[in-house]
Amino acid sequence: MPIPPNIHLQIVSADRSLVSEQVDEVQIPGADGYLGVLPGHTPLLTTLQVGQLWYRQGPEKHYLSIAFGFAEIQPDRVTILAQIAEKADEIDIARAELAKKRAEERMTRPTVDMDFERARIALLKALARLQVASRARIRS
Repeated sequence: MPIPPNIHLQIVSADRSLVSEQVDEVQIPGADGYLGVLPGHTPLLTTLQVGQLWYRQGPEKHYLSIAFGFAEIQPDRVTILAQIAEKADEIDIARAELAKKRAEERMTRPTVDMDFERARIALLKALARLQVASRARIRS
């Protein structure tokens, strides 16, 4: 079977479809770290972590903030089902900065009933959103 020339990328969050495009390459925040996908990739199913997803169309890269869900990889397509997904230009930077500050404060002043893992995840989400948003500012 010949290697396909590109990959059909489908990204869907809990409330909408964000991407349905032919792409050349995808990088996904997988369960065991970041995973690069090129056309012809071996079939794979993985869980997603909090992080930055990017995909390339020719020389141009597009960035999204992703949090949890699943990725199904086939030689000619990648389907992302994410709990949370935002494109770089949709991220409210001020809101992400506030979320980061709140999470950092919670983690530096723990209480007896504090859910440390929840605070850690909130911090990771805020950091991923800020990293993706900074990518949009650099390109503009």
